[in-house]
Amino acid sequence: MNHLLVVPTYNEIENIEKLVKTVFELYPQISILIVDDSSPDKTADKVKKLKNEYKNLFLLERKSKSGLASAYIDGFNWGLDKGFDLFTTCDADFSHNPKYIQTAIDKINEGYDLAVGSRLIKGGDTNEKNYFRNILTRGGNIWANLILGTNISDLLEGFNTYTKSALLKIDLNKVSAKGFIFQAEMKYRAIKAGCKIFEFPIFFEIRREGKSKMNSFIIFEALFQVIKLRFSK
Repeated sequence: MNHLLVVPTYNEIENIEKLVKTVFELYPQISILIVDDSSPDKTADKVKKLKNEYKNLFLLERKSKSGLASAYIDGFNWGLDKGFDLFTTCDADFSHNPKYIQTAIDKINEGYDLAVGSRLIKGGDTNEKNYFRNILTRGGNIWANLILGTNISDLLEGFNTYTKSALLKIDLNKVSAKGFIFQAEMKYRAIKAGCKIFEFPIFFEIRREGKSKMNSFIIFEALFQVIKLRFSK
C-alpha cells in the first residue's frame, strides 16, 4: 500500500530529525508528511534540510498555529490528492513509538479499516506519573464512550491508521472538532460509517524532548465537547 505518516508539528525542532530518521530506518518505503504551523523554532527549516536526504519526506507549511485537528485534516486531504491509500497519525515527540506502525499495517492487511493504538487495553501502558492526568485520561475515555455510545477503550488516543476508504466514509468535510476531541470524533464517525476497527496495545511514552502542548484545561474542554459531538449530524 502507498502509506503516508501524517505528523503535525509546532516547535518540535528537538524531536523532528530523530523521528524522521527512526521512521525511515524502520520503514524505508513509507512517506512522511510534516504539517508545520510556522513553528518559531524553525522546525520547517530543519525538515527542508532533511528533504535533501529523504525523497519520501514532504512538508506542508501553514501560515499560523491553527491546531491539531485542522493539521490532520489538511494532511489527510493532501495525501488523498496525492493518491495515498493508507494514513497513520503520529505525534512528533516519540510518545508514539514508530515500531507500532507495523502492527497497524498487519491489522489493515487482515481487513480492518481502522487500527487504533491503545494505552488502556491489556498489554497497553504509559509512563505518565501524574496521577491526576491518568485519572483524566481514563475517566475521559469512559465519559466519551458513555455519551457517544461507543466501545473503544482509548477513544482519545492519537496513534491511528486509516485506510483511504475509511477516510472517504468518514467524510472529512463533516468533521467539526477543533481540539483534542478530534481523535474521538474521527473514531465515532468511523463507527457510524460502518468501518471495521481493531484496537491494539501500545506503550505511550511521555515526550523525550521539548514542552508538552497538553494540559488539564484542554482535556476538560474536550469532555464538554463530547456532548456537542453526540448531537451533531
